[in-house]
Formats: sequence, C-alpha cells, structure tokens
Amino acid sequence: MSLSRRKFTKEFKLAAVRRLETGASLAEVARACEVNPNVLHRWRREFRDGVEHAFPGLGKKKADDNRVAELERKIGQQTLEIDFLQRVLQRVEEARMLQALNGTAPSTNKSTKKSKRKRP
Repeated sequence: MSLSRRKFTKEFKLAAVRRLETGASLAEVARACEVNPNVLHRWRREFRDGVEHAFPGLGKKKADDNRVAELERKIGQQTLEIDFLQRVLQRVEEARMLQALNGTAPSTNKSTKKSKRKRP
C-alpha cells in the first residue's frame, strides 16, 4: 500500500504560520496541525520571504487547470467544425466542377409543379 503525499491549502499554511507568529510553540502547532516541525519551519521561512508570494502551489493551480481544460475542449470543438466545413467545401467544389464539365447551370430552385391528387 503506497501512501499518498498530503497536500495543504494556502489558507491552512497561513493559519499555521499565524499561530506560530502569535507566540504558540512550534511543537504545539505541529501537533495541532499534524505536520512535522520541519515543515512548519519551511512554511514560516516562505512566509517571511514574501507574504504575497508564499505558498503558490495549490491556490491558483486548480483554476489554471480548469482554464486549460476549457481551452482544450474549445480547440477540439473548433477542429471538428473545421473538418466538417472542409468536407462541405470539397463537395461544393466537386459539384461545381461536374457542372462545368457538363455545361449545365446549377439548379437553385426545387420543382415548382404541385402534384394534383385526385381526392376520392
């Protein structure tokens, strides 16, 4: 059985670091958050290096992944549309070539005769 690596949100990390900054002991916060004290040291160092750049990992990645997936779906849809339109254009060009070879004008109107049915 393999253990998966735990992932913590930016909010969780910030809350843990704030508890350290307010004077709680490292061991106390480590037990409460169920993380290794070395992890808390790293989080505190990242926080002190720059609050706005601290913990970029999980915060924006999900939104980026969603955007990429949305754009990939859009590309797929447009690819299908382009393929369809290319096939239609090919058929139209083939029909024009046949008409040019036969010397006939393209027919745009349907039959205008109305069928006269005798009613019993």
